Amino acid sequence: MLVVVIDNQIIAPQLVCQACLMADRDGRPRWQQGKLGCGRLIRNLNFCTEPQADTYECQMGFRLVEID
Repeated sequence: MLVVVIDNQIIAPQLVCQACLMADRDGRPRWQQGKLGCGRLIRNLNFCTEPQADTYECQMGFRLVEID
């Protein structure tokens, strides 16, 4: 599941992505097969001993985090 992180808030992507031209027709981020099609991976912390969530930056500049 993807969430948008702004400062110390977690927001549903549908609230942010509806206004984005890169979003899918349902107003959600283009998340396919574990990759964000409308942004880029900015932090992959898989090298840590503790499991960490990947962080992405969308075309609009928002940070998205993949959480389970």
